[in-house]
Amino acid sequence: MALVDSNYEFIFVDVGKNGRMSDGGVIEYTTFYNKLLRGQLNLPERSENVHYLNYVFIGDEGFALNENFLTPYPQRELDHEKRIFNYRLSRARNVVENTFGIIASRFQILRTPINMKPENICYIVLAICSIHIFLRKRSNFYMSASTVDKENIESSTVLDGDWRQNSSELTPLDRYSARNVPSLAKQSRDEYKTYFNTIGKVSWQETMINAGRS
Repeated sequence: MALVDSNYEFIFVDVGKNGRMSDGGVIEYTTFYNKLLRGQLNLPERSENVHYLNYVFIGDEGFALNENFLTPYPQRELDHEKRIFNYRLSRARNVVENTFGIIASRFQILRTPINMKPENICYIVLAICSIHIFLRKRSNFYMSASTVDKENIESSTVLDGDWRQNSSELTPLDRYSARNVPSLAKQSRDEYKTYFNTIGKVSWQETMINAGRS
């Protein structure tokens, strides 16, 4: 389980949970999630955002919606504005998929069963994440513009990053079954939906939606 920033760098990594657990189940055992629920992450206040929006983390259907953790709207209830929100969220989440894809492509050991004690495997994975961060910061050759996925706005398509040529598809996530979602979490997501459809919209989002990118 990892958090990734917009520069394809890990900012939090938790290793060692059972691989059969869903992502929603794994995150509940992390210090990050416990501090998120308790409001102990020292996130900026709404008042520090020019549009008075919550500062949030993002995820997909494998996670629970939270006041500071945005997930997509369910497919069964999509209207146009919600499709716009889902597209913008998916576009941002693509950074995470690319980061995992890059390390799986660069460090081939992650693509095979590792025949070692589980506790030692944890150190290997953490070392790989650290090396990735180091190379991302220090090397001009570790990644290039073609390494990661890139949207072609004119053709409404996504150009695959180079890492996809050397890596198998990532394992799909189990969907999180929402139960009793707090009203403040729904409000936070609705506020971002409104923002993406008004003052925060981008010129190409309608074109991408019409091309099925929601």
